[in-house]
Amino acid sequence: MATTTVPITTVPTTTVPTVTRAIVLWCPDWPVTATMHTHEIADDIPVALVDRNLVFACSAAARAEGVKRGLRIREAQARCTQLQVFPYDPILDTRTFEPVLAAIEEIMPGVQLVRPGTCVLRARGPSRYYGSEERAAAELLRCLEGLGIAGGRVGIADGPFAAEQAARSTGYDAIRIIPAGQSPTFLAPLPVTLLPQTELTALFRRLGIHTLGDLAALDTTDVRERFGEQGARGHLLASGLDSAGVVPRTPPKQLDRTIEFEPPLDRIDQVTFAFRATADTFIAGLTKAGLVCTSIRIEVTAESGQVSERTWLHPRLFSVTDVVDRVRWQLQGSGAIDSGLGSPIARVRVTPESVDDIGHHEEGLWGGGADERIHHGLSRVQSMLGHEAVLTATIGGGRVLAERQQLVPWGDRATHAAGTKQPWPGSLPAPAPATVFETRRRVGVFASDGQPVRVDDRGTVTAQMALFSTTGSIRDAREVSAWAGPWPILERWWDAQQSRSIQRFQVVAADGTAWLLMLDGDEWTAEGRYD
Repeated sequence: MATTTVPITTVPTTTVPTVTRAIVLWCPDWPVTATMHTHEIADDIPVALVDRNLVFACSAAARAEGVKRGLRIREAQARCTQLQVFPYDPILDTRTFEPVLAAIEEIMPGVQLVRPGTCVLRARGPSRYYGSEERAAAELLRCLEGLGIAGGRVGIADGPFAAEQAARSTGYDAIRIIPAGQSPTFLAPLPVTLLPQTELTALFRRLGIHTLGDLAALDTTDVRERFGEQGARGHLLASGLDSAGVVPRTPPKQLDRTIEFEPPLDRIDQVTFAFRATADTFIAGLTKAGLVCTSIRIEVTAESGQVSERTWLHPRLFSVTDVVDRVRWQLQGSGAIDSGLGSPIARVRVTPESVDDIGHHEEGLWGGGADERIHHGLSRVQSMLGHEAVLTATIGGGRVLAERQQLVPWGDRATHAAGTKQPWPGSLPAPAPATVFETRRRVGVFASDGQPVRVDDRGTVTAQMALFSTTGSIRDAREVSAWAGPWPILERWWDAQQSRSIQRFQVVAADGTAWLLMLDGDEWTAEGRYD
């Protein structure tokens, strides 16, 4: 009997992604809310945040006057004359939203930050604890109201993407719950531009795919082959099959330390001696966390309520002695260590602002070498004589040489009013003079007939330079063998108070010395000398 073998065909099974039931809390206009809370501005005041001269976000009062996102600032101010304008600061958004996340974690652990103003949680735990999803959402809104934040929205659906769209479409209600399994139906009429794949949404629209339902109706394999992994991800979101789980954030470690004095202390040496143990605890906490600190912020609160706050930098890393020294310097300024204070000190707080992994600052096998010895020597002198006693030279911004040299205390970072990387048209090309005078010296430049040389309004030299005097008097003048210029400097011509018009020249005297001269009005001065 013949046996027929029938081949068995394996049919691939389609794996359905696991979808997490999610709760999304959304605070509309959070950048504006953060700015208004920081500056203590009333809710009825029109406020706009500006980024690159365009309105980035605006308050409800500003929108009522016709202000909207994308307007130029002049047009926005023309529509609303009472508009208060602030620069958009993303760091402020994050810092202001941190207390909100901390408050939510106290009632519902496991929160994940999506962006400042938006966070997501798993719905299963809070809904079981509070009895239902609606009660959990109401508890979130009560938490916001306790922080003084109104207008929050909560959406609950299958997956974080659908839950966020539910939160943004609550209408007059503050809570919108999409029943389990109904997320595809809810998402179907929404525009495809809501997908995070911004590169593909424009292409989808050109192909006639205008809604999430249109995209979800396509075959998954065809979408993946045509649009790649990004397209497949967008197809899953549009189908209500968002497989992204909720990843709870790790709360930041509390590394700051505070000491309070009762009664308040009125002597600097008493404060620094009492703060020593707190500094030990502060550095020990950083070491335990595997970190070192390169920048700290010290807040000193006096009994009168006055607060002194300053950020201190360090060229390497802060030790206990360094922290105590910064507290002492902030208290005493230019006074002595045993001098009295204007008001007794009630509280001192130290907070790390910039930290780094401790492994990046380990000493070498034979120590740190010459750089470490230099640092310890300069720090020792600084601790004995004061913060301003040891200065280092840095290069600043500007056209005049005296503006480019700045002295900053050892360990501090130079803060230049003018940027060092700007083109600075009109600045002197290299090489610069070897000697730059701290205060420009008055000199004299004369023609062959003894008359001072000037520059007219058209930038033309009135006569050839023949004589040069380092004292300004023609009796001490020497012959000029060569000269070049002028190179004009015209700054802030629109500001009568800060405008400046200067002509610069290079002059070589007969004795071989070369000078960089400046003509400011009718006065000749020497800015530097080429040695």
